[in-house]
Formats: sequence, C-alpha cells, structure tokens
Amino acid sequence: MIGGDGAHRALAYPALVGRPEPGDTVLLNTTALAMGLGTGGYAMVVAIPDRLPPDPSGPGHLVKARYTPLQATVLGADEQDSPHHDVLRDADSLGGAPVVVADLHSALPPVLAGLRAARPGARVVYVMPDGGALPSWFSMSIARLTDAGALAATVTVGQAFGGDLEAVTVHTGLLAARLVLDADVIVLAQGPGNLGTGTRWGFSGVSAGEAVNAASVLGGRPVASLRVSEGDARERHIGVSHHSLTAYGRVALARADVPVPELGGEFGARVAAQAAPLGDRHTLVPVPVDGLRDALAEAERDWGVRLSTMGRRLDEDPAYFLTAAAAGRHTAALLG
Repeated sequence: MIGGDGAHRALAYPALVGRPEPGDTVLLNTTALAMGLGTGGYAMVVAIPDRLPPDPSGPGHLVKARYTPLQATVLGADEQDSPHHDVLRDADSLGGAPVVVADLHSALPPVLAGLRAARPGARVVYVMPDGGALPSWFSMSIARLTDAGALAATVTVGQAFGGDLEAVTVHTGLLAARLVLDADVIVLAQGPGNLGTGTRWGFSGVSAGEAVNAASVLGGRPVASLRVSEGDARERHIGVSHHSLTAYGRVALARADVPVPELGGEFGARVAAQAAPLGDRHTLVPVPVDGLRDALAEAERDWGVRLSTMGRRLDEDPAYFLTAAAAGRHTAALLG
C-alpha cells in the first residue's frame, strides 16, 4: 500500500471487504501503525470503495463484531439452523477432557509441543475467545499448526470469528470442541493482541480465570498454564506474571491443575515460591522440563511456526516457552 506518507503493509480480510487487486483504492484504518502497537505493523483495509464485496449469501444468524462497520454474520454451531444444534442443545459435559488454559496466544505452539512430544496422536482443538484479535485469520500460528497437523481445528467464541466452528460463548465453544470436533484435549487462550494496562485487573488475560471456571462447571479437567518470564523488562512479569497470579489466584474459583516447571537454580526457586500461594485453591504439579527445549526447537522447525512472545524468541526467554510446554507435558499424562 502506498499513501501520502509512504509505503506500508496493509492487511485485508477478503471475507469481510473483498479481495484487493493492484491499482485499487482502499480505505484504511492506520491506528495500529500510528500507535506503534505490538500487534501492529499493518494498516487494516476497511473497504474497497470502487468494488464492494457481494452481499453475504451463506447460512448463519450469529452476528459477531456486532454493531461495528465490519460485523460478520456466521453460522454458529449452537444456533438452531446448525447441523450440530441437536448435539449441543442439552449438552452439559466435557466428559473429563483436559482443557489447557493460557494467558497469551503465543503459548499455543509450546503447549502443543510439550503435549505432542508425549502424545503425538492426540487430537487437539483450540478455542479462541475474544480477548485479543477478533478474526482468527490474523494468527499465522493457527494456520501453520493446522497445516502441519499439530492442531485439528479452531472454534471461535464470543465476538471472535473465523474458526472452523463458531459458538456464542466459551461454554458452547468448549462443548463443540469436545462433542462435535472430537477433541482429546482443548487449548483455550486469547488470540493475538493481549491488552494490558499495568494494573491488577486491567488486562484481557483475566479471562483465563473465567475459562478455568467454565471448563470445571462443564466437567472438564482444567490445566492452568502459568505465564513465566526471565526475559521481560517489566518486573511484574518476571518469574510468574501477576497476570497468572490474579487470573488463577483470584478469578478462578474452581480447582485446576497448575503445572510448575522445574527450571532449576535461583530462578526456578523463585518461580516455585511465587506459584506456591496458588496451592491454596489449586493442585500444584511439579513438572520436569528435561527434553522440552529440544521438543520446542523441533516443533518450530517441523511445523514452520515461529516461537515468539512479546518479540522475544526461544533463546531470549526460554523459561516462557518451557513453562507452556510443561503444561502440555502434564496434560499428556492426564490422557493415560
């Protein structure tokens, strides 16, 4: 895209705005560029004024990104016209299926790496709520993990859309993952674009605690993956992040397994000490991390997915990725 202030990358979602062609004039939202957001780097195509997309013709009555100019109509797995409505209408149980809950989208690949290293045949479905990006299409991780066969499918819930299945709530999204998509394991983490304010409660990852409650009330087995960092410049995220301590220590009212990685040394002791208060309401599970570094490197190579969190790669913040992989390793053990 070339505008009055030079050339920039622009991202269009053809399902919403049509497919831009060379020479098209496009209307752009440049908020992410102007603010230098971590998930920015793109201008967003709002419309192609001279060539509007055709009117939606597919089935579905769920409207997501509601009452915004780009609201999308989708077919919900749980709505009356869905072929899955009868399955979900009175559904009330996940049948003990493990549900791995994480704060950041970047945890998805390492959780899968730890899980599949031990249980390569496990069928894993990702449930994406609306705390970050709304379109699942923004995630390169989802696309590459699915293409590689590491991820079976995605369910988008709440205002998020674009998954293999759509659902109204986290609850019906979890049920659809288990009962419609036959998940052995469900991973739930927000899409790209975590929002935080540096306050105790003002961060989108607070929904991780709510997800633990949803998984528990539906008869699943919640596994609460900690957010741990040794490379973050912000003290509130060093060791166990305050996000995890708030989401799991205050918001989650149901009991979950909390895998605590055995990282060793002074830093490992710090992580264990920070996680200890969570044992008042959860089950702390020490998990060895031997071999997980190799599993992470192999996943990055074999799946073509980029391991990165807040701009830091595996070598720059191994504790983050090892902790998420440890959650996957523990979940594999729950499958028997």
